[in-house]
Amino acid sequence: MRLINVHSMGFLEVSDPRAEKYAILSHTWQEGQEVSFQEWNTYMTKNQGWEAVAQKSGFQKIEAACQKAKEYELEYIWVDTNCIDKSSSSELSEAINSMFAWYASSTTCFVYLSDVAYRDLFPLSELKRGLEGSRWFTRGWTLQELLAPTSVYFFSKEWLVIGTRSSLANVIADITSIGRDYLGGENLHSASIATRMSWAATRQTTREEDKAYSLLGIFDINMPLLYGEVNIRMGIRD
Repeated sequence: MRLINVHSMGFLEVSDPRAEKYAILSHTWQEGQEVSFQEWNTYMTKNQGWEAVAQKSGFQKIEAACQKAKEYELEYIWVDTNCIDKSSSSELSEAINSMFAWYASSTTCFVYLSDVAYRDLFPLSELKRGLEGSRWFTRGWTLQELLAPTSVYFFSKEWLVIGTRSSLANVIADITSIGRDYLGGENLHSASIATRMSWAATRQTTREEDKAYSLLGIFDINMPLLYGEVNIRMGIRD
């Protein structure tokens, strides 16, 4: 696992994430604006093109997440866009199979809702309306990012705290149809296969295969990645 030091912005390689205290980011990607592992290295070494990297909204998102981690007195953070070398198929496979565990081992998870303005959430009667329109609640990968961590904070597009998974449990349950018990820390693997499948039924992924891969942790499955093979059978038994 590769973590970002929020002070130096450099990487730290760790073999056991449980040995470190770190924040982890949950967000949705913006086409052409996210910063890859290679681009992050370009910025850090100030090689040709580093200024263009710094202009991306994804770079500013990582910077803001690092600043938030500092405020929560955490030295490290993990972000999927630049902490995984996606040019390495073996590293990508390991990361996707480990993702649920990485979120579960985090000290806290920051959910960044880039399409939710803080002012649109008030009065409190508008809270559900303001949140349920967020793209974050429709994506496949964010299901495990909602359920795996022990601590989850939700932030608006301005990086203002909206609430925690606990304080927003009633609203989140209404939006996602996930029972409050599971939002409150109940072992999600105690839910039936059908129940867990229902949580993911309306969620979407950019790549067809990711509909299966994004559920590996939800069903406690480890499998090799086969991008290009859209008919993936997951070995799930009730």
